[in-house]
Amino acid sequence: MPEITHDQIDEAGISDWRKLAQALHARFLTGSFVSGLRFLTAVTEAAEAAGHHPDVNLRYPYVDLKLVSHDVSRLTRRDVDLARRISEIAREQGIDTDPKAVTELELALDTADLAAVGPFWAALLTGTPDSVHGDDVTDPGGRIPLLWFQPTDAHETPRQRFHLDVWVPQDAADERIAAVAAAGGRVVDDQHAPSFVVLADPEGNRACVCTSLDR
Repeated sequence: MPEITHDQIDEAGISDWRKLAQALHARFLTGSFVSGLRFLTAVTEAAEAAGHHPDVNLRYPYVDLKLVSHDVSRLTRRDVDLARRISEIAREQGIDTDPKAVTELELALDTADLAAVGPFWAALLTGTPDSVHGDDVTDPGGRIPLLWFQPTDAHETPRQRFHLDVWVPQDAADERIAAVAAAGGRVVDDQHAPSFVVLADPEGNRACVCTSLDR
């Protein structure tokens, strides 16, 4: 099944949802645990009918949903179709959404030797070295954030090897960067914006605010 593009997602009219690192995300403001369960019951029926199922995080007073085609590890038309149906259910039940509230954390490790370090981190984080898939350590159970190995040249000079990639909706990135700056941070590199902007704290520790645009 072909991967759906960012333009196709925009054209699909699913304004409740945002694409972050690898999936579609949405937050539904259910208001109470009982309303959340009622909403998820209807979502479950729709998912069963579609033969496709979201990842669910039920909290008080909201429900976070994530959609990706796990069998092909990418977004496809069936994710968009189910996202649209879930939004219809929310409207039927009078549930509002907060698209700019969704966030995804990704760990990134600079390495010149993925074959050497990948199994170590996979075993440490998931209990098995077999959790390395391509450039990532992934956990099907969703216990840990994705760990991405960023290729780099070998070097001996001490430098920050780990950094955090914080994925936010494209329409929330400027606000997030401004909040970081107001909290004492600084922009180190914005030449790749809106794809990502590198930020640093007052001691020089770096992180990136990332969006799905221009990728």
